Amino acid sequence: MSDTTAGIVVADLDTTNPLTAAVAAKSLKTNDTGILRVVKDCASGTFGGIVQVFIGQPFDTVKVRLQTQLIPSPGQKPRYSSLLDCVKKTRQQEGFTAFYKGTTTPLVGIGACVSIQFVILEHMKRVFNERNANKVVKENVGLSFIPLNNLQLYCAGALAGTANSFVSGPVEHIRTRLQVQTKSAPTTISKSLAHDALPFFRGPIDCFRYLYKSRGIRGIYKGQGITIIREFQGYGVYFLVYEYLTQRAMLREGKMRNELEGWKSCLFGAAAGYGMWISIYPIDVIKSKIQTDFLSPETRHYKSSLDCAQKIFATEGLAGFFRGFGACMWRAGPVNAGTFVAFEFAMRVLDKL
Repeated sequence: MSDTTAGIVVADLDTTNPLTAAVAAKSLKTNDTGILRVVKDCASGTFGGIVQVFIGQPFDTVKVRLQTQLIPSPGQKPRYSSLLDCVKKTRQQEGFTAFYKGTTTPLVGIGACVSIQFVILEHMKRVFNERNANKVVKENVGLSFIPLNNLQLYCAGALAGTANSFVSGPVEHIRTRLQVQTKSAPTTISKSLAHDALPFFRGPIDCFRYLYKSRGIRGIYKGQGITIIREFQGYGVYFLVYEYLTQRAMLREGKMRNELEGWKSCLFGAAAGYGMWISIYPIDVIKSKIQTDFLSPETRHYKSSLDCAQKIFATEGLAGFFRGFGACMWRAGPVNAGTFVAFEFAMRVLDKL
């Protein structure tokens, strides 16, 4: 989301003001074309993704554990009674490093995911700008500009999320299975397959081998359908919120994107994170349960995402779709603020090269 490709939201703004018109017109110009622009978008997105993982992994581990814990029998207490209880027990029983279980996979995979998101987003913004080119007109007070409306921004983000899902699906599947492990001793893959029980994975590669040996590529992409739905909706809202807030600030202050204060990128990124997770959290709960279920059709708990949703509602009510929501909200602000600040910082550095 560099200043070279910004789409402009113009609702409630004075579009005839010469200053804002000049800023908007300038924001559509670019000295980078073709592969160079893609490389910069990709590199900046990768940096943002790495920052996202280091900030967010502990929060995500707690969220997943709360989402996937088994419903206790009558008279029994749940494994984790609250967010703080989960944090306390994880630290006491497994140590601080437990909060970073499964980090290797997302460190590589999420970096790739975020780079894909930003590359596709920026490409779609350029496509929409070209389609809107016929709307450019000269006025007696200055040059009007090409607006990207909110639907176009949502669609750009949704397409970015859909493309990203084909990497994020298996990455999150492996990470999720590693995050919920609380055993201290490994079980061999061969023994696990014989008894159709999930083994203790020694790391992401061990987990990948087990999933592939068990069910082939379908095992790796378990839960992919619900992942696509989550990414489409989530990133549509995510980038819409961030772009809307950023571009309003640009126009109101008469500044380029790289001239906005860093705290604003931080604030807008946090808002985007909250908007995304509020809009998709129940979907994420279903995804986590699907991806930690048994692999064999004969023993798995859920036949499909719809079946999972029905069983959650039947056994837990609406509250079941919001387990771990507090951990997610604690995570959403700092993680996404850090992601966008890192992306914007990297883009500014690369644009100076």
